[in-house]
Order: sequence, then structure tokens, then C-alpha cells
Amino acid sequence: MKRTEIKTLLQRTDYGSTINVKGWVRTKRSSKNVAFIAMNDGSTLNNVQIVVEMNEENDKLLNRIHTGASLSVDGILAESMGSGQKVEVQSQTIEILGEANPDEYPLQPKKHSLEFLREKAYLRFRTSTFSAVARVRHAMIFAIHQFFNDRGFYNIHTPIITGSDAEGAGEMFQVTTLDLEHLPKNPDGTIDYKNDFFGKAANLTVSGQLEGELAALALSNIYTFGPTFRAENSNTTRHLAEFWMIEPEMAFYDLTDNMDLAEDLLKYVVKYGLDHCKEDLEFLSNRLQDEEKNKKAEERSMELIEKLKFVLDEPFARVTYTEAIDILMSSKPNKKQQFQYVIEGWGADLQSEHERYLVEKHFKRPVILTDYPASIKAFYMKQNEDGKTVRAMDILFPQIGEIVGGSQREESYEKLYAKIKELNIPESTMWWYLDTRKFGTVPHSGFGLGFERLILFMTGMTNIRDVIPFPRTPLNLEF
Repeated sequence: MKRTEIKTLLQRTDYGSTINVKGWVRTKRSSKNVAFIAMNDGSTLNNVQIVVEMNEENDKLLNRIHTGASLSVDGILAESMGSGQKVEVQSQTIEILGEANPDEYPLQPKKHSLEFLREKAYLRFRTSTFSAVARVRHAMIFAIHQFFNDRGFYNIHTPIITGSDAEGAGEMFQVTTLDLEHLPKNPDGTIDYKNDFFGKAANLTVSGQLEGELAALALSNIYTFGPTFRAENSNTTRHLAEFWMIEPEMAFYDLTDNMDLAEDLLKYVVKYGLDHCKEDLEFLSNRLQDEEKNKKAEERSMELIEKLKFVLDEPFARVTYTEAIDILMSSKPNKKQQFQYVIEGWGADLQSEHERYLVEKHFKRPVILTDYPASIKAFYMKQNEDGKTVRAMDILFPQIGEIVGGSQREESYEKLYAKIKELNIPESTMWWYLDTRKFGTVPHSGFGLGFERLILFMTGMTNIRDVIPFPRTPLNLEF
């Protein structure tokens, strides 16, 4: 008999039909005459109840069925008399596909801390919280591809192994086939990479942007959606060593076009989540409220559904960096030195607390900051006529802070070459990027959306390690 997914089964009303359902046991409870098994297959947040009549054969079988076991159940679909469920399955035959020893299975039917579940990442998908996060994550992946496809963008696979550092931060993982116990050296003591696989130093990419620009300068509108890596030795709740980025690049776009596209994308995916993940989002909202019930009212997070609608309700505020600095310097938390990082003047690199103040307290809507000081932004951003700012834009969200970073790219060969020289970026690794400014250069723009930051926002989870299936962080490479 063909299996019916629990998500589909729970919507059916053809009572009396014979069906097959498979899944993993969440709970089991027994009385003298009947036993009830709650089973879940990951297709939905909700379990299906399996009703088992007690007899000698079933009694022996039930002694082998514990939380975590996998079952195949043939039975009759019936209208449920119990509360909280419309249908149940009256079992006829039960096959145990895989047993779970109750003395060893770590996920018992009780509340587990998120820290504990990170140590059991190979099983945490089976919990309600992490199955909900996984389904929301999938929906966001689909929505992003659909958004760009519907607008005529082409998906480009940019390299994971690269010889360039797009961000210029130097925090990159090296890739090598050299014998680390016997590294070949040059006369000056530096490593000789001539005999390495690529004949030169290679790294895992921190961004697909630079290669994405090459494609945009032929195909007009492209986007990448791939893994990126950063060897930043940080154990905060906002950093991962391996994460995913969405990076569109658009020929003939100026900074305003870039902001318009980014705002449209964010509103599209948030609305898609509200329309298609209602059950999971409501569960995650309740989970967050329960987690924070002992906090003071002013310390609690915005209710999840309300926060998502907050993004959709109004146009994003568009403010220059200079205007934002004036607002922050005049703000009460800055004057009373309540900010951890007090803003003392123009040129300060904004922290999450400043970004959240602008969004949550001052403008009370998402904010797009533009025209940052060139000194705190990347070399490829288009220089403004004032000689000190660049056409950058960051989108700030409630609770998250920066969720998108982008800019109009510098299309002038002379200005880009001068910037590379000024920052001592090796011309030998960037010649191909410079060449695009010599052969039919055009104004163009792009941005990066950190996918895990988006999932943090969508789910209300507070640690980025809980929105990626297998987090890679310092000293953590277990699964």
C-alpha cells in the first residue's frame, strides 16, 4: 500500500478508508484496553494519533515501541473523538522499521535546551522546533529562487575555491594539497605554492560577488545562492564559519535601483513565509514567547508574526549615514552613554545596537542606510563626488540589525585601480576584475543577503547556530 504523508492525512475526511502511514514515534501511552501512539514524519508540525487495541500480540509489539522508533502502520482512517485532532488511524497492522532503545535515545518526550540539542544535531530535526525551522528554511530557499526567476534573473554558480579575497578582510580558510608536515619553502622562508594543486595560494570564498559581476556584465541580471566561508574566530550568536549568501548583481542599476530590488525581495520572501508557513510560524512565535515569559516586558522580543508584518506595512526609511550619525549622537542612549559603543562623531562604524535603535526606536520601520564613509567600506564600491563617501547601502531590520549589505559598484577603471593600489591589494590577483572596466564598462550594482540572518529573522530564533542544519563554528566540526 502506498504511504500517505501525515500532512496530507490530517486533511482527509474519507473516513473508513484503508491507509498506510510511516514515521517516528513521539510519544506512547497505554491503558488497559487501548494504546495511543503519536507519530510524526516531518511533513508537518502536527502528529497523527495511532490507536492500537490491546491484545496479546499487540502487547508484545508495544513493549518494543518507544520514543524515536520508526513504524509503518496500516489502518483505517477515522474521525477522532479526542481534542486537538480531526482524524486518527485505527491500526490493523504495525511494522517496526527501526527500534530505539529508551535507555540510549537522547530525545526523550520532554523539553530540551537548545544548547543540548546542538550537541545532538544529528537528531534535532526530529524535534518540533527544528523541524519547523527546517521547513521555513526550505520555503525561503524556494521563494528566493522564485522571486529572481520571475524577474528574469539568471542563477550563476560562482567558485567556492578562489584566489581572491572579495572583502579584503583576510579571514579566509586556506585550501591546499601540500604536505603540512613538510611544507616547501622559498629562500626567504615563505611557503612555495608552485607545487600546490593550483600552483598558487587558494582559499574558500567569502563571497561570490566579484565573479557575479563578470556574469552581470554580459547577462545583465544574475544572482548567486551559495555557501561562503569566513575564518573569523568568533563565538557570538551571530557568526558562523560556513554560511549561505544570496548575491544579485545587476548591470545598468544605480544605487536607487539596487535599494528598490532589495526591498522588494525582502518583502516578497517575508510575505511568502506568512502565506505558506503559518502553522510553523505560529508555533515558533509561541515557543519564543514561552522562552521569554520571565523577562521584563521591555526586554522581550517583538511577537514573531507582528514583527514579520512590521516589514510589510510601510516603505523602508531611506537615510544617509551622515543623517543617521546626527540622529544617534542626539539620542538619549548616546547622551546618557547607555550604548556600549558611544557614537562620538562622523566616521564611526555602526554596531548592532545603533542599527536597532534606528529601526526599533527612531523610525519604527526597516531602514536603508546609504552613502557610508569610504574608509569603512570595501574597495569596489562607487566613490561619491564628495571624495569621502561611497554609494553603499545597508538594510537594517528589527532585532537583527544589518540583514543586507550592498552598493553601486565602481565602474571607472582609473578610480578602481587607484583604490586597489591604495589598499595594497595585489594587482596580480585582480587583473581580470579590473579588465571588466576596460571592455564595455557600465554602471552596475549588487547586494548580499545573509541567508541565515534572514532565517533568524523569520523564525525568531536567537542563535544563528540554530537556523543552519550543521553549524560550523570555532572548535565545532562534529557532524
